[in-house]
Amino acid sequence: MASSTTKKAVIERFERETLTGYVNPVSYQQPGGVELLSADGQIVGVPYSEIRWVSFVRDFDAPTEEPRKVFLTRPKMEGLWVRFTLRDGDVLEGVMPNNLLSVESHGFAVIPPDPYSNSQRLFIPRIAVRTAEVLGVVGSPLKRRRAKAAPKEQISLFEE
Repeated sequence: MASSTTKKAVIERFERETLTGYVNPVSYQQPGGVELLSADGQIVGVPYSEIRWVSFVRDFDAPTEEPRKVFLTRPKMEGLWVRFTLRDGDVLEGVMPNNLLSVESHGFAVIPPDPYSNSQRLFIPRIAVRTAEVLGVVGSPLKRRRAKAAPKEQISLFEE
C-alpha cells in the first residue's frame, strides 16, 4: 500500500535558486523530473537536468550553513561508501544500500556524511553525475568475524 505522507525537501539546482516544498517519497520521481508541492500549494515539475540534488530535510527553518560533503573518516553505517563528481565539478560522498534492487532508475539515494545535519537523505539524479565510484563496502557480509578458538590449555567447565 502506498504511503500518503509527504516529506520536506529542498531541491538544489545548478544555475537557479533552490526550491523548498514537499514531495511524496513514493511518487516524486516522474519520467520528466521531480514533482514538488511548494509551500503555496503549487505543484512544480523540476526537470532532472536542472537538479544537483534533492535533500530530504528535518526542518525548513534550520540554519543554512554549507553541509559537509565528504566523510572525515571511514563511515560506520553499513552500505556502499560512494563518491560522486557532479557536472559542475563538485564532489559529494555518501552511503547507499549494498543492494542492487534498491538502486533507483532516475538517480541515486544516499545518506550524507553528517548524520547530525538538517539533511537526512539525498537524491542525486543520474544526469547530474559525471563520475560515480565506490570507495568501500562497509559491513560486508563476506567478512564475518570468526569466533576465537579457546586455547587448548583452557579447562572446560562443562564437559560431557
